[in-house]
Amino acid sequence: MPKSKSTIYAFIDSQNLNLGTSKDIFKNKKQIYKGWKLDFKKFRKYLQDKFHVKKAFLFIGYIAANKQLYSNLESYGYSLIFKPTTKDDYGKPKGNVDAELVLHATAIEYNNFDQAVIVSGDGDFYCLHEYLAANRKLLRIVIPNTKSESSLLKKFHKYKTFISFDRHKLEF
Repeated sequence: MPKSKSTIYAFIDSQNLNLGTSKDIFKNKKQIYKGWKLDFKKFRKYLQDKFHVKKAFLFIGYIAANKQLYSNLESYGYSLIFKPTTKDDYGKPKGNVDAELVLHATAIEYNNFDQAVIVSGDGDFYCLHEYLAANRKLLRIVIPNTKSESSLLKKFHKYKTFISFDRHKLEF
């Protein structure tokens, strides 16, 4: 799939990946998707084996109590990029990583990779997908499941891979 000798980087929206695989989805009170637990160690190997990803940047909100999780993720081969978190109206941590992901993919790391794998089904990355595709740097858009992808991604059909189709390889 990737050009030989290409340097491939993955840019991963951790919240979209985690919720996109684990959360049950309902439509009209009927369950249309059953969530499952992603094994992040298997997922890192999957990125390496399937797309030849050399470096995988995982964008994640920082919560001090999760230090062991962060150590584990780093031991699996992820480079963690932290976003400070705030709390929403219900006291739940919130750390939107979209701006950091776009900044790293288009400025900080842009000259260090030949092609990128963007892991998110979020339409907020539409402009990033367009930019990378126009510059022949978009290899794949890896989306957690077919039921939660943004309608804005229809245009990028040829780039899409759905993790849910490889659930049997990636489940914890």
